[in-house]
Amino acid sequence: MPASILLASGSEIRAELLRRAAVPFEVQKARVDEEAIQQALLAEGESPRDIADALAEAKAAKVGRKHPESFVIGCDQTCDIEGQLLGKPESPEAAREQIMLLAGRSHKLHSAAVIFHEGKPVWRKLSTVKLTMRIPSPEYLDDYITRNWPEIGWSCGAYQLEAEGARLMTRVEGDYFAVLGLPLLEILDYLALRGAIAS
Repeated sequence: MPASILLASGSEIRAELLRRAAVPFEVQKARVDEEAIQQALLAEGESPRDIADALAEAKAAKVGRKHPESFVIGCDQTCDIEGQLLGKPESPEAAREQIMLLAGRSHKLHSAAVIFHEGKPVWRKLSTVKLTMRIPSPEYLDDYITRNWPEIGWSCGAYQLEAEGARLMTRVEGDYFAVLGLPLLEILDYLALRGAIAS
């Protein structure tokens, strides 16, 4: 019998990607202090890319140590605008500020995934996608935030590319699945290789 697969994330879009790919899994949300980890790493001068990797590993480790027999997937993302890290907006006003900061500019989305098995990290993937945002009109931005709050509050940068956030972008360079926070094809390949899913 293949080992179970656990997703150490409360992200609905990540779970939906696995469901659509017919992957048998359960959600075990990791309880980690993301803010404390991020602030400590920023103080040490770590890059936004390395912070995403460390947060993904922390989540996978938290659940993986309790379920060593399972393949535990931990994921995280950071939004990087010229070295400045954007977190998840806590209010519609914060969402507006983030979008206005990104408008008319390119930024990077660093997406990390780590798999724990038998108490240790056995696989990891770091992807960086470059996105360019158009300058929305004030009227459209008002309507966009009204229509999409609180959902966009779950995403750094205050947009969801899989939803209306696509209308804010003029260019996306990189893996679409990485933008959604899960390097799906590579994860499926690894799980198949390890016999955790049929291939």
